[in-house]
Amino acid sequence: MKFSTIARQHWAALRALLLFTAILGLAYPLLVWVVAQLPGLDDKAEGSLLEVDGRPVGSSLIGQLYTDPEGNPLPQYFQGRPSAAGDGYDTLSTSASNLGPEDVVDLPDAPSLLTLVCSRSAAAGELDGVSGARPFCTDGGVGAVLSVIGPRDARPTRVVSVNEPCDTTSTPFLATYEGVRVECAEPGEDYRVGRIVPVRGAAADEPQVPADAVTASGSGLDPHISTAYADLQVNRVAAARGMTPDQVRSLVAAHTEGRTLGFLGHPRVNVLELNLALDGSE
Repeated sequence: MKFSTIARQHWAALRALLLFTAILGLAYPLLVWVVAQLPGLDDKAEGSLLEVDGRPVGSSLIGQLYTDPEGNPLPQYFQGRPSAAGDGYDTLSTSASNLGPEDVVDLPDAPSLLTLVCSRSAAAGELDGVSGARPFCTDGGVGAVLSVIGPRDARPTRVVSVNEPCDTTSTPFLATYEGVRVECAEPGEDYRVGRIVPVRGAAADEPQVPADAVTASGSGLDPHISTAYADLQVNRVAAARGMTPDQVRSLVAAHTEGRTLGFLGHPRVNVLELNLALDGSE
């Protein structure tokens, strides 16, 4: 290939590089920045920061924890939904748990999604004075799941409650299954040789603790809760602050956002904005 041909090809490639650098590296970012400064968009472009006495306390777009140093929920604050981002709402570790509906068996170093839901529901119920019972959960707040070992068309030879480890006082959530005594699990044992059977139990179809109180969002940063979860917490927050439930409900209503574009999603409550309003009302 002639040198002149090579030179023309490299010059064409260089011009294309310069052109696209100017368009995509300079002009397009500048255009986005200019649009972001338009009224109505500038606040979001700056992070939607909320301030108290001139000091930023958070973003209305990102949730945060309302717990003491030991991780216990502060009763005077509305609690957000669980977060799987780092230690909770960590913007540098934004992520989901990657657990799915088939994840029902606890591992030695990681609880299953079912047990996470059960334990969170029990904790939320205890905090707000309602029943935390859910279908497929034991009274102890773990997944009610059995490993049924033996032929499928005959009586099992062994049945193990896989999420309830043994100790000297352990009693499985179910005494017998198909006429076989239920055992509690031995630490480190693998019971996947049997059929994994979740047990429905007697809990109501509609739990008192709503779904967003026990499941994390996809990003782990969701700043909102449902109106149902907010309503569940009203009496506890009112008692902790010496307010009446009606006073707290009026603040909840003032910080409830409607459906996006009027038809997408559900009404929701911004937890940070609500808690700041509660602090400002005292």
